[in-house]
Amino acid sequence: MMDADHQQRSGSAGYDAELRRHNEVLRRACGVQFRDHVLDIGCGTGQTTRQAARTAQAGSALGVDISAPAIECARQLARAEGLGNVTLERADAQVHRFPKERFDLAISRFGTMFFDDPDAAFANIRRTLRPAGRLVMMVWQAHERNEWDVAIHQSLEAAAGPMALPSKGPDPFSLADPLTVTQILQAAGFADVAFTDVCEPVYYGPDVASALDWVRGFTCTSNALKRLDPAAATRAVERLREALAAHTSDDGVWFDSRAWIVTARRH
Repeated sequence: MMDADHQQRSGSAGYDAELRRHNEVLRRACGVQFRDHVLDIGCGTGQTTRQAARTAQAGSALGVDISAPAIECARQLARAEGLGNVTLERADAQVHRFPKERFDLAISRFGTMFFDDPDAAFANIRRTLRPAGRLVMMVWQAHERNEWDVAIHQSLEAAAGPMALPSKGPDPFSLADPLTVTQILQAAGFADVAFTDVCEPVYYGPDVASALDWVRGFTCTSNALKRLDPAAATRAVERLREALAAHTSDDGVWFDSRAWIVTARRH
C-alpha cells in the first residue's frame, strides 16, 4: 500500500519526485541481483518495481498495492518501458496468497506502515520468501523527527487548535520504533533485523503554489481541513502557505525527514 498519509493519486510524478533522495538510498540497500525474484510491497505506481526489474534481468519483479488506480498506472508505465519481467497486481500484502518460497527479496518504500495486522502481514511476507530470503523496507522514524509532519501539524493546530487533527486514522509512524519492529519481525520468522538511519529531505514541488497543492492532498491535511469551518480552513491554508514559503530555496520546497532502512532475513 502506498504511503497512506501521502497522495494516493494515480499519477507517478509527484510521489516519485518527493522521494527522489530516498529512492536512491533504498535502491542501494536492496542490492537487487541479476537473477533475483523480487516482491515490491505497496508499490504505488511502480517506480521501485520497474527499477528492480531492470536489474533482475534474468529474474522478475512483482509489485502489489491496494490502490487500483496506482496499479493501472504502474502497468501502463511498465508497458511503456517494455519491461517483460514485471507483474503488477492489486492486492493486500497482509492476506494475499503469494506462492510459497517464491521470492529472493521483498522490498518496500514506505508501503508497510499501514497494515491492520502487522504480525500477520509480515508472517505472510516471510512465507513467500525463499530460505534466507531478504526483507528490505524503508519506513518513517518518529513524527517529531520528521520536519515535514511537524510543520503540517503546527500549521493546522495554530489555525484551528489541536482538535483540527483527527486522533485516529492511518499512522505513517507505526513502524518508527526499532524495538517494536524487531519484535514484530522476529515473531513473524525473521532474523538479523537491522536498522540504518536515513537523513534525506523530501521534495514538495518547484514553488509554494505547487507544494501547497501537494500537501493539501495528504490524507491528514485533507481530513483536517474538511473538519474545519470555512474561516478556520482559510487560516489553516494560509499557515501552511507560510510554512512552505519558509522552506523554499532556489531548487524548490524541501523539508528535512528521517527514515529507517530496515533489513532482515528469513529465519
